[in-house]
Amino acid sequence: MSERPSLEQPPSRELWLPSSIKRRGHEAILRSGLVITGGEPNQLDVLHELEPIVASELNRHNRMRRDWTPIEYMPIDQQTGQILHRVENPEEAPLLSPEAQAAMIVNLLTEDNLPSYHRTIADNFGLDGAWGQWTHKWTAEEDAHAYAIRMFLDLTRAVDPDKNEAMRMAQMEQGYTVEKDPLHTLAYVTFQELATRVAHRQTGIASENHIADKMLQRIAKDENLHMLFYRELAKAALDVAPNQMMQAIRDEVMSFEMPGANIKGFRVKALQIANADIYDLARHLKEVVMPVLDQWKIFEREDFTGYGAKARDDLSNFLEGLQLDASRLTEKRESGQLGRTILALQRREQT
Repeated sequence: MSERPSLEQPPSRELWLPSSIKRRGHEAILRSGLVITGGEPNQLDVLHELEPIVASELNRHNRMRRDWTPIEYMPIDQQTGQILHRVENPEEAPLLSPEAQAAMIVNLLTEDNLPSYHRTIADNFGLDGAWGQWTHKWTAEEDAHAYAIRMFLDLTRAVDPDKNEAMRMAQMEQGYTVEKDPLHTLAYVTFQELATRVAHRQTGIASENHIADKMLQRIAKDENLHMLFYRELAKAALDVAPNQMMQAIRDEVMSFEMPGANIKGFRVKALQIANADIYDLARHLKEVVMPVLDQWKIFEREDFTGYGAKARDDLSNFLEGLQLDASRLTEKRESGQLGRTILALQRREQT
């Protein structure tokens, strides 16, 4: 059997997913040394150790979540069946501002790729036991989000239904593929779920439409509960494999990208969203990154050694730079420079 890496050596980047481990055999993976880090368990054992916590957190999630149906939040008069806030020509008389519309479209297209996300979660955490119960539960809850947003946009014609459907088809046909190991995935989904919660909540406010705001508030509550589930698992993983998890957290904060970043025209839409203060770098840092890191007590823990300690130092330095970038973006918005950049990009796209 090959020697395990030393305590100072970070785990190989060539980490295999649990689905691969099952196919190839646990012992073969152990002999390869790919998912082993000196002094810490391999990632498959981490998942096994976390399973009782998965069950406990799933029970807590079920106690906290209130069931709901999308029809409760449709723009329909429940007594007459009349569609409310419907616009016949969204281009000439739009229901939403361009910024709120861009945010709603990005949020919807991000939610639309649920089949790809389900595959990623299932590949990383498996479908056995409590992990599998959570994956199916999470998928079922997420499925209602895209449906509710799409029905609001289609019924009100806030976005042309034909264009909306064309965007959905294009987004789902390209899918979403990402290569991450289980601990990186656990770190990523914690930040991503909270970012999604913030994006939905701020989009609802920006919509200036009470039906859209109420609907997105409800979706945001689901996203927050999903974030709490992953956040608590990641906290437990930090206790089981602190150096590996710290490295995963550093990597995911420094390379963070929302799963909707592959949407056609995403750059302009993201700048529009930032220019309207719906979701920008400052909000990402203040309302997503730092609250999670504080909950995990990243800068207070004393159990990081070797590459784990280095990863924390790297993260600290990165956050300082991120704060400067956030301040610069705010200055560009306030000076009008960001708005001019958006117009220039839009003209370029139209030519």
